[in-house]
Amino acid sequence: MAKIPIAVVSPFVDKRHGTERCVAEQIERLAESYEIHLFSSRVEDIETSRLVWHRVPEIPGPHLARYIWWFAANHVWRWAERVRSGEKFRVVFSPGINCFDANVILVHHVFADHRERLREPLRLRSRHFRDWPRIVHRRLFYGLIGWLEGVVYRRRPKALSAISRAVAADIERRFCPGEAVAVIYHGVNPVAFNPDVRHRRREAARRTLGFRNEDFVVLLMGNDWEKKGLPCLLEALAQAGDLPVSALIVGNDRTGPYQEQARRLGIGGRMHFAGVSADVIPFYAAADVCAAPSLYDPFGLPVLESMACGLPVIASRAMGASELVTDGENGLILDDPQDATGLSRLIRRLHDDGEFQLRLGGAAVATARHFTWEANAAAVAEQFEQVLKITRQSEEVAARKA
Repeated sequence: MAKIPIAVVSPFVDKRHGTERCVAEQIERLAESYEIHLFSSRVEDIETSRLVWHRVPEIPGPHLARYIWWFAANHVWRWAERVRSGEKFRVVFSPGINCFDANVILVHHVFADHRERLREPLRLRSRHFRDWPRIVHRRLFYGLIGWLEGVVYRRRPKALSAISRAVAADIERRFCPGEAVAVIYHGVNPVAFNPDVRHRRREAARRTLGFRNEDFVVLLMGNDWEKKGLPCLLEALAQAGDLPVSALIVGNDRTGPYQEQARRLGIGGRMHFAGVSADVIPFYAAADVCAAPSLYDPFGLPVLESMACGLPVIASRAMGASELVTDGENGLILDDPQDATGLSRLIRRLHDDGEFQLRLGGAAVATARHFTWEANAAAVAEQFEQVLKITRQSEEVAARKA
């Protein structure tokens, strides 16, 4: 029987970014049951032979201009495909705000709330004038996408879900009062992320990254390091000055401000910036703890991947992944993401108690087994089937009236 065609709309897809990683993992699995038509400008790290990729051209320029172009262009490319094939996609799936007509949306960020959380950092008077162009650009982008959220989400797509309970609560409060939004948590691949793989690669990873045997390595992974809580982590490391603690920072952002902060705190030699890589296992293998003191994060995939590897985690209460952590049982919770003293105390506790580390790591692995990409894709497929059922019922009613 022919597979039902599904349109998936995402600016780019790869396995090195949070939202895009989720889309990549989903469509690899959904392609087994559906004919996936991916409308995207760039596709990396996945096998495209199992889907139909409709490449939407990119334009150069600042992010705001490229986003406006993308938002308009993907509508045009899908219209052109509809004209060419003569068939309208019954399901249009979008990971957030990418188009007006998506009827299945999995929300990864609520930008209207994110803009409010960053109100102070986005004030021009709080920044050096050299940062003003970047700040103005961010304010314009957040303003536009926040307005689009109001337009799209208030139209009530047929299936609306969120990647965490925190994101669902933001949507319910701001756009859908009185309605419950489903939650579909991220997943992890247990074949790639598990304690055996981590331990097997540990020695080589630490040697390659330049760590000594006695170093206690704290991993922070992700882009936008201010939001991820890197300033708090550096303060925490400075307060743990008597411990052989080093920070392994993985992601893409400007290193200058944080190198300056580290020098000012006297911990410049303990900073290791590793950039980005499609293979993240060596970072988990080299680390002794994953610290995620995020000011806000809708989920935080490195926390779940760390748990799957048996790596103890310290998760900020302000991130969605903390919903999977029971404090003191399968990880540790940092209630205030700006509490450097509290973070330093938790790092010290893990450093000083190897048995506690092992106990947390073992319980974390057991938790992570419940959150796989197969389970995630199955939940998305349920959303597809919900929309297809509604569409069929509408067509049957229309046929009876005809």
